[in-house]
Amino acid sequence: MNTSPAPSPRVVLYARISEDVTGEGVGVRRQLDACRDLAIARGWIVVAEATDNDVSALRGKHRPGYAQVLDLVRAGEVEFVVVWQTSRLLRNRRERAEAIELLGRQRVGIITVKGQDLDLSNAYGRGMAGMLGEFDTMESEVKSERVAAAAADRARNGRPNGALGYGWRKDGTGSAAVYVEEPEQGEVVRGIVRRLLGGESLHGITDDLNARGVPAPNSARWGKTSVRKVATRPANAGLRVHHAGRATETTYPGTWPALVTVEELERVRALLAAPERRTNGITRPGARKHLLTWGIGVCGVCGGNLRVGVKGNARHGTKKSLYLCAEKGCVGRDEASVDTLVRGVVMERLSRDDALDWLLGDDDEARRIGERARELRTRLDDAADQYADGVIDSRQLERITARLRPEIERAEHDHARANRSLDLDTLRALAGPQAGERWDQMALAARRAVLETLGLVVHVDRVARRGPGFDPESVRIAWRQG
Repeated sequence: MNTSPAPSPRVVLYARISEDVTGEGVGVRRQLDACRDLAIARGWIVVAEATDNDVSALRGKHRPGYAQVLDLVRAGEVEFVVVWQTSRLLRNRRERAEAIELLGRQRVGIITVKGQDLDLSNAYGRGMAGMLGEFDTMESEVKSERVAAAAADRARNGRPNGALGYGWRKDGTGSAAVYVEEPEQGEVVRGIVRRLLGGESLHGITDDLNARGVPAPNSARWGKTSVRKVATRPANAGLRVHHAGRATETTYPGTWPALVTVEELERVRALLAAPERRTNGITRPGARKHLLTWGIGVCGVCGGNLRVGVKGNARHGTKKSLYLCAEKGCVGRDEASVDTLVRGVVMERLSRDDALDWLLGDDDEARRIGERARELRTRLDDAADQYADGVIDSRQLERITARLRPEIERAEHDHARANRSLDLDTLRALAGPQAGERWDQMALAARRAVLETLGLVVHVDRVARRGPGFDPESVRIAWRQG
């Protein structure tokens, strides 16, 4: 008869905290200490300790510590899993079902510091694990719903969801605190928007801000991404966006002072989102170096874009740049001669008495298209509110969104094309006898913006005559307006 004592059970300790604000892991350490004390008091052998800090179990995110526990269970290395409460281990429905099946098959029990121990080797224990886990899940979901409702309430009342960021500062404390403009930062934001609408490039603005030592968000140097982000925030125009980018996206008036107008925000966002500025997320080559590449100048034969190539030898003084058909090489023309011709035609038109009215274009048309885009977005926002209030279900919201989204995108695209991309001050400075002087002072990016605003298209045709010299008849200049 064997009278030797049974071996001590082997256990793994597991601790998890959903949200660790300080990042110091105090909560999981406290849970592990309690689990360790329990194991020592019962004379158990602790095989491993696993933790998941600042990880929610409800959302199904990967939990490395949890995965380690299951690996030990599968390998038959432990008889018990020790936790503070079952909610630390079994909160997600899918993971709970898988864990109950695995632990039951391996005859591994769950031991809790606070709560009921669970023997998963029998039906009663597995059933209790499922019921307790479901209550834990319900508790988490109710909390999430409260948090979501509070966030929606803040949005409807125009309150920011956290700090507003660059351009504002909090004035006061507690519930009486309000956001006010931080004057120096606010002026930087307005300056960035004005300069973009004035035709300057992100690259040039970024370099200038860093050269002048203008403080950037988060005390870092300015980059093109941060300049773009600062310029295009809805908060700049005093707008509070809730669920940005989702089907339920809704916009409300904010409670903080606007730094720019809604119209300026819409124009700068349309400007920076324009497809001619980017190709697969990369700035199109040559767009900052040449006047007529990428959309302004086109091949008169095949309609393709123009690129710039070099002909001749610099050492022999015969090197020169040519506008070439980027698609098939149909045409080639001296870049400097074409640019000079374009300048002359544009300056002649801008020097006329009616130049300013012509530059401003049909504001009524742009306004009508803009109102149509806003009307459609308001209808989508109303549908999102009806879903939040329980008037319609998720299937109905999806149908409404699927129908309105394409209409909104078309209307906003048409609005961007109808709306001028240059600000009024720049347009006024260009109109009149001083047009040529002002043009020569402008950066290349600003000149391109002027031509894009005018809707200018330069067709480079094949030459009709043979012989040396530039033939101006081989270049056709067309206006999309007036």
